[in-house]
Amino acid sequence: MTAGGRTKAPWHLWAVGGLSLIWNAFGAFDYVQTQSGNMDYMRRMTEGMGATPEEAMAYFQGFPAWVDAFWAFGVWGSVAGSILLLFRSRWAVAGFALALLGLAGTTLYQAVSETPDWASGGMSQIISIVIWSIATFLLIYAISQRRKNVIR
Repeated sequence: MTAGGRTKAPWHLWAVGGLSLIWNAFGAFDYVQTQSGNMDYMRRMTEGMGATPEEAMAYFQGFPAWVDAFWAFGVWGSVAGSILLLFRSRWAVAGFALALLGLAGTTLYQAVSETPDWASGGMSQIISIVIWSIATFLLIYAISQRRKNVIR
């Protein structure tokens, strides 16, 4: 324990924080490229997916505003959570919670809307499970570190 009442940061805090920032930076990059309509990016991302870049871009840009808002909460909440974790701020918990809320909103939309097969089956389902698993882990990890007074 240090003078300020904060427990010394374990090595894994830096590993988890750094890896989560790299992981979530990819999500932020994907969000920015999709929202800005970057067709070169979409061409690379749709290779082997069964959709043309134009179809994929039309799908993502056709999201209702509330879905775009949830997507933004998910992306930027996770980036903020990662940065706040590295700064050892208790607000990392809120960032990761916001990220899960955003993920829940976009997942709900995909579950109740007419989602194209390329965006809802096979590899997309695996990616969704991975994203949910990592986002849930990060929230639980941040809560754990807060309870141990590592982040305050």
